[in-house]
Amino acid sequence: MSRSAHAVLTDQRVMAKEALSRRNLWEPSVYYARGNESFHFAGHDISIRESMDTYGALIWPGAIALCQFLENNQQQVNLMDKAVLEIGAGTGLASIVASLLGAWVTATDLPDILSNLTFNLLRNTRGRCRYTPQVVALSWGQDLDRDFPYASYHYDFVLAADVVYHHDCLEELLKTMHHFCPPGSQTTLLWANKIRFQSDLRFTECFKSHFNTTLLTELPQQEIRIYKAMAKE
Repeated sequence: MSRSAHAVLTDQRVMAKEALSRRNLWEPSVYYARGNESFHFAGHDISIRESMDTYGALIWPGAIALCQFLENNQQQVNLMDKAVLEIGAGTGLASIVASLLGAWVTATDLPDILSNLTFNLLRNTRGRCRYTPQVVALSWGQDLDRDFPYASYHYDFVLAADVVYHHDCLEELLKTMHHFCPPGSQTTLLWANKIRFQSDLRFTECFKSHFNTTLLTELPQQEIRIYKAMAKE
């Protein structure tokens, strides 16, 4: 096995171990049960159905940290009546919380994630929100100008939680971030991520070269950072 292949396998094992070892580290907000997690955000109980079949159907710590930040900093980040896009929405937790905080939300992910994402969004927002959240398929970096022309798809905020880990689509992710947050757009990107690998740090440096970036908060024990960013002119 080559050194690079061994590194990829090692990183995949790190992710798998993290997925299997999660317990109620976030008490009292989270209570773990197999296949389901319960939260309380924005005055509502939230129940999230998970699946161990794919990383996208699990709740990762960056999403929880982002939700906590949004709930606790509503004056700093006011989502009421704002258009919000989440990329890599996964189980939909951040999109649900943004909806409960008054945003008009579009949650996106790969096609095979959408069924569970839609289930969680409907279960937790029906009758609770000013706007019904939308679910749309989005593959990072693919056909963005055709499927999401900026003239029709522009947002006040773009949310991204734990979208950076060891995968082969980091360039496409950065391209997608830049598409929805182009220079002069005034769109604010909120990105929360646990730093696991050296590649995460390399992506962060590349990200900072494209965006004017502010570190909103850092959780050293969880190795999580939350950034606010706008595209450089």
